[in-house]
Amino acid sequence: MFAVIRTGGKQYRVAAEDVIKVDKVKGSPGEIVQFGEVLVVGGDSVSLGQPTVAGASVAAEVLEQGRGPKIIAFKKRRRKNSRRRRGHRQEFTLIRVTEILTDGAKPTKTARPKPEPKPVATAPAAPEEAKPAETKTPKRKVDAKTQAKAAKKPAKTPAKKADKPKSGGKGKKK
Repeated sequence: MFAVIRTGGKQYRVAAEDVIKVDKVKGSPGEIVQFGEVLVVGGDSVSLGQPTVAGASVAAEVLEQGRGPKIIAFKKRRRKNSRRRRGHRQEFTLIRVTEILTDGAKPTKTARPKPEPKPVATAPAAPEEAKPAETKTPKRKVDAKTQAKAAKKPAKTPAKKADKPKSGGKGKKK
């Protein structure tokens, strides 16, 4: 069984378990989306829509939301020293068709459960409370070296700046 659906201004011929790339559709990976604009449903008997088949829809699972390759739009106007360079990445959705539904049926397959994030391993709280009182942080070697250098060299005094006229000109004429 196959169907022809319309989404994003384009038409796609799909069958069950097909993986296709369509223009961006709302939905996160793992969710089930439905396409209601079915133009043709085929198989043993073909039914054409006028313009769509009544009660038919296609259920699909969102696999990935992504962006295509960068396309550069470069415009140049000769002898005018005028150029414009623009980049564009078209957003797409990768979907897997799960089933083709007719007569207003609902999708039987549900969205896959989202994997739970792995818990961050935490150290036991009791031993950490005892450690800060017992341990001391050692001084860094870098601090000792910089202190020794600072003790040897006297502090520099800022150099005096030459008096310059406050106005923007060359100064007063004598």
